[in-house]
Amino acid sequence: IFHLFLHTRKKMGLLLLLIICQCAISSIKTHSVSKPNIILLMADDLGIGDLGCYGNRTLRTPNIDRLAEEGVTLTQHVAASPLCTPSRAAFLTGRYPIRSGMAAFSRVGVFLFSASSGGLPSEEITFSKLLKQRGYATALIGKWHLGMNCESSNDFCHHPLSHGFDYFYGLPVTNFRDCKPGQGSVFLKGVQKHLVIPIQITGIAIVSLAIVQYIGLLKVPFQALGYFLLIITISLVILIFFFYHFRHLNCFLMRDHQIIQQPLSYENLTKRLTKEAVQFIGRNTGTPFLLVLSYLHVHTALYASESFKGKSKHGLYGDAVEEMDWSVGQVLSVLEKHNLSDKTLVYFTSDQGAHVEEISSAGEVHGGYNGIYKGGKSTNWEGGIRVPGLLRWPGVVQAGAHIDEPTSNMDIFPTIVKLANAQLPSDRIIDGHDLLPLLQGKVTRSKHEFLFHYCNAYLNAVRWHPGNSESVWKVFFFTPNFSPEDSNGCYDSHVCFCHGGFITRHDPPLLFDLSRDPEEKVPLTPETESRFYEILRIVHQAVDNHTRSLHAVPNQLSWDNLLWKPWLQLCCSSLFQSCYCDYESGGSPLQLHLG
Repeated sequence: IFHLFLHTRKKMGLLLLLIICQCAISSIKTHSVSKPNIILLMADDLGIGDLGCYGNRTLRTPNIDRLAEEGVTLTQHVAASPLCTPSRAAFLTGRYPIRSGMAAFSRVGVFLFSASSGGLPSEEITFSKLLKQRGYATALIGKWHLGMNCESSNDFCHHPLSHGFDYFYGLPVTNFRDCKPGQGSVFLKGVQKHLVIPIQITGIAIVSLAIVQYIGLLKVPFQALGYFLLIITISLVILIFFFYHFRHLNCFLMRDHQIIQQPLSYENLTKRLTKEAVQFIGRNTGTPFLLVLSYLHVHTALYASESFKGKSKHGLYGDAVEEMDWSVGQVLSVLEKHNLSDKTLVYFTSDQGAHVEEISSAGEVHGGYNGIYKGGKSTNWEGGIRVPGLLRWPGVVQAGAHIDEPTSNMDIFPTIVKLANAQLPSDRIIDGHDLLPLLQGKVTRSKHEFLFHYCNAYLNAVRWHPGNSESVWKVFFFTPNFSPEDSNGCYDSHVCFCHGGFITRHDPPLLFDLSRDPEEKVPLTPETESRFYEILRIVHQAVDNHTRSLHAVPNQLSWDNLLWKPWLQLCCSSLFQSCYCDYESGGSPLQLHLG
């Protein structure tokens, strides 16, 4: 009996030990999938065909390719808009930009000036707000492009720090050709096109009035003529002043609410952004963090540090891509250094497709490569919206997997909110879906049956992936008019527009099956697709349902919100001193030694 007692006690002890170990393992596993660190890497205007993991054989992107090897590659990852501002608004909120007023009804679909009053509304809930509430340290490093001030130059109502970020280091607007001397201007052509004729007409009118007044055919009050001349003169002076000082007024670097370099210097800029990212990670090794590293590469003006210039096979554009890849490598290295790789979800994407019309004044191609896909930035052809989608989280998501299901950059919002144990907002529609079941292989189908593709505020196309089919139907209600006609973009206007004479409407709409024709070469017809009218009927019903879910909101990209307002202008010195300062250099070399 005594020996039996000892034997039973020994077995009970082993069983208890096994239960404790199992509980510990479960606890570790739960902890690893709960509240991970989040790093979101976003390129600007990068083509899906620019990366080795998406088929490029001449540009060297080993670090970005490593994300694909050690994680999941999304091959049908779609930006919510083919333009910077609305795409980034959708990314941060998980909602179509039309819902937040971040889609334009006018021709201009992005913010152009730092002193505009439009921006991401304070009522919108960003993933950074929700993660901050769950104890995350949050930082945005790089490009913002979602507004700055509302009513005064220091209310910062649209600033990153007002949208859930603890720390901001970067550009409040975007990278323009005008920001870099010698790189041309994105405005000059438009100014010449739209202002020269009105100025000529005004001049002829003034001269004509003076002549008529002189010969006595018509009596024009001298005071009225004087006021008219004064208004025209003041307007021209303001316009000339603004464009002459554009670089100082719009191209500057901020740390939190303070301007630290005005105008922006491109010297070692990517190294400085990378250094800030590395230091942020280093400061937060003991707490969960959210880092959004929003690269300026490869939006024009193109630039690269001296150690990358002339090293690629694709000129300055290739140099910029390869420097960005180096930066990604530095981020991955610091995670390894602090043993954070297994505790960190890393995501890499681009805000939209490559800007194919970007050609320098010297004739060098400054736009990227969208692979087999048609069109590019500013269009809803696949080249404009199909973007890289790479997610790595060792031990949690599949390694080396490729997923060809439709996914969206709006999906990041619910994915990371759920990982942070935060609650999705219940008072609004969230258009994104949690990606984790797809990434872990627990499901094989995307939750996106329909995706709606907007050109500014106009519904341009719809993607339909039926649950019982491999087909991915895409219906176009209108398409941009490429110029020249046989080209792959709108070279005459630099970008494609969404209305009027810039588009061709289709009735019936154009229909493609992306599963068979990803290049969108041959529209289907009732003769080539027996379900043609049935597909259109179902898509129209989906559009009706989607449209009913929309509510009127203030238009953040109205002309009033887009225009430059002098009283909103941020300036680190004064307008009379050309808004110049450089607290960034501080007399010390801008070097980054990260190995």
